[in-house]
Amino acid sequence: MPTTMKGPGLFLAQFAGDAAPFNSLASITKWAAGLGYKGVQIPTWDARLFDLKKAASSKAYCDEVKGICADAGVEITELSTHLQGQLVAVHPAYDAQMDGFAPPSVHNNPAARQKWAVEQMKFGAKASRNLGLNASVSFTGSLAFPYLYPFPQRPAGLIEEAFGELGKRWKPILDVYEDNGVDVGYEIHPSEDVFDGATFEMFLDAVGGHRRCNINYDPSHFLLQQLDYLEFIDIYHERIKAFHVKDAEFNPTGRQGVYSGYQSWTNRAGRFRSLGDGQV
Repeated sequence: MPTTMKGPGLFLAQFAGDAAPFNSLASITKWAAGLGYKGVQIPTWDARLFDLKKAASSKAYCDEVKGICADAGVEITELSTHLQGQLVAVHPAYDAQMDGFAPPSVHNNPAARQKWAVEQMKFGAKASRNLGLNASVSFTGSLAFPYLYPFPQRPAGLIEEAFGELGKRWKPILDVYEDNGVDVGYEIHPSEDVFDGATFEMFLDAVGGHRRCNINYDPSHFLLQQLDYLEFIDIYHERIKAFHVKDAEFNPTGRQGVYSGYQSWTNRAGRFRSLGDGQV
């Protein structure tokens, strides 16, 4: 069976730190290559590893970044804008938590924080183009997730209004990705408004079926929701442009099931992916 799979890749976000070898792109990529990884997904919010604004405007800087990775023996698979994407849409209930994803200059100012996030997302499109990448990965953010459980009963039209606003915020961003020939693979994830296939379809409708609105497939998030993660591929394979791989087990007890158990798993899980052509 023909394949373009090249080897394992690693999302660097959870490993970046202030101590060597995790405090610079040159050293962390050599560390990753030494463990056998062939690709790296770069978190664009971590200045120790990457300057997103500079990458959006400077092809020379992007060539330098690619050279650092090549010297270490790895390729860049995608840029990650998970944290900035999260801030495109924030329910007020999450304001305190989400300020930690943004620079201090926009803390306690949701409008300024959102404006910063939108600019960052657009930088991500241009930086991906300058790096020669055709896909990136992100989150949708959340306006409706606090209303996930249908009690107390939601006012009629609340979810539709939230997804309408989500689409309104993302459509201009996706247009910039279209201009730059880059797909956005949204990680479908609890705490995001887009957390399963049905909500992805609602979001896709809200952005007018935009061809750059795609999926970063991570079956671990589906297993923990007790969703059929293999049938998901059958249904949405044309929209899957990237993927993450990590272990997950659903182990309900008499004390906890899907909801409280999810957080304990999140705190200890790694986030990994395989390096291929961006499709499963």
